Amino acid sequence: MALLPIMMESSLLPMSNIFISIFLFLLSLLLFSQFFMRRPTSKLKLPPSPPKLPIIGNFHQVGTLLHRSLRALSHKYGPLMLLHFGNVPTLVVSSADMIREIANNHDVIFCNRPTSTAARIFFYGCADIGFAPYGEYWRQGRKVCVLELLSLKRVLSFEFVREEETAGFIHKLRDASLRGNKVNLSEMLIATLNNIVLRCILGNKFEEDDGKSKFGELIKRVMIQFTSFSFGDFFPALSWMDHLTGLISSLKATFGEIDPFLEQVLKDHEAGRGSSSDHSDNKDFVDILFQLKKDGMLQMDLTRDNLKAILLDMFMAGSDTTSSTVEWAMAELLRNESMMKKAQDEVRKVIGKKSRIEVNDMNQMDYLKCVIKETLRLHPPAALIFREASERVNLGGYDIPPKTRVLINSLAIQTDPNLWDRPEEFVPERFENNQIDLKGLDSHYIPFGFGRRGCPGLKFGVFTVEYIMASLLYWFDWKLPGGNNIAPTPKDLDMEDVFGLSAHKKNPLIVIPILYSP
Repeated sequence: MALLPIMMESSLLPMSNIFISIFLFLLSLLLFSQFFMRRPTSKLKLPPSPPKLPIIGNFHQVGTLLHRSLRALSHKYGPLMLLHFGNVPTLVVSSADMIREIANNHDVIFCNRPTSTAARIFFYGCADIGFAPYGEYWRQGRKVCVLELLSLKRVLSFEFVREEETAGFIHKLRDASLRGNKVNLSEMLIATLNNIVLRCILGNKFEEDDGKSKFGELIKRVMIQFTSFSFGDFFPALSWMDHLTGLISSLKATFGEIDPFLEQVLKDHEAGRGSSSDHSDNKDFVDILFQLKKDGMLQMDLTRDNLKAILLDMFMAGSDTTSSTVEWAMAELLRNESMMKKAQDEVRKVIGKKSRIEVNDMNQMDYLKCVIKETLRLHPPAALIFREASERVNLGGYDIPPKTRVLINSLAIQTDPNLWDRPEEFVPERFENNQIDLKGLDSHYIPFGFGRRGCPGLKFGVFTVEYIMASLLYWFDWKLPGGNNIAPTPKDLDMEDVFGLSAHKKNPLIVIPILYSP
């Protein structure tokens, strides 16, 4: 999220002077109405808040790395902090104690997610599961996802997809290794994970002649536009500005390409030609949803828009987070040579001289699981978890009004020095002989969220990350480009992140793979 003044400046550049005058006049009216026409309200005990400016509120106090800016502010104003982004009151939660109180006492009240202009356009009026309001439709939709689409049995049924796509990935790395070439591992990971998720959800990776996925390229655009600034999201009275800045037209143009694409996918599956796989016994998510609907197994009425929204939802949630987790895990191991060796030794000992990694092998890779847990602690894919209060509630001794947006800072909680030893350091060993899991049951470790609105795709994502990580560590040794004696130290590899739908490395991970012979 960019600063409001920057967005306002860039949005106003192409406007004529008359539009600028109108804009300033309307802003003045808005300020007048807020200042002079505000009705008295009952006295509430609100959380502490930094001083805010008229109209823009606290926008000026946060930077582009929103999760880090909020963590810094929480150190000064406390674990519960009330900010105002434009007209939107926003509660920032940075405490494991507050997470425990929410999960134990107020989970239903904080079970909604705030919507946005982009979400309403891309997800057919929020007809998906991710942004649907808490209620019967959401409950039934999540139940279908958890039991029918993302269960352990279903995850294991897609083993052949993971094997085939990972084998192609390893083949490309092997070619680069034999030539002594460096590779953009970040880019290759995104392409591989996109292919895996596309085949599992839609049955095809939709590759063009140049090897790029048409749908994957569309999703890249969606993810960029999803984080674009919208006046309407923070200043409802100024939603018309989104038309003047071109945001609405650009969102609708992208949606105009996605909708017919997904519609054709549904038609192809209805005609029995949806999957490109020879594994007829393994159905993709579209097949499963159609079969459930045909058999009357759904306790909800899924329209075509619902189907398309859910499929898009699952792809966006599944591809970006898994690729960023593998990217960060490899970056951290490259910076820690002894940890890299320990992880490789374990993986190579378990696999031995077998030509493929089997499901049972993954259960024996305890240190690799620790590496992944530590990666998710230090680099949570959802550094901020978005919720909204559905009614007035008392939290931590403070009154939280209804419709207050809530930002749960998982990064701040998972790097809290009161809860974690050496919180800013990468230490996988902290999870050895530690029963903490990934399900959000421990309030100080919530990489996939918690409660009813926790991520339903946890099993799918973690299993995929483990499989790709094991493949990378088994088949290759790794070094950073720049010379034969480069040591993987912090100064050699930057670890800057960038805030978005998931927190990726700011700069891609460029490495040299060295083929390992078992």
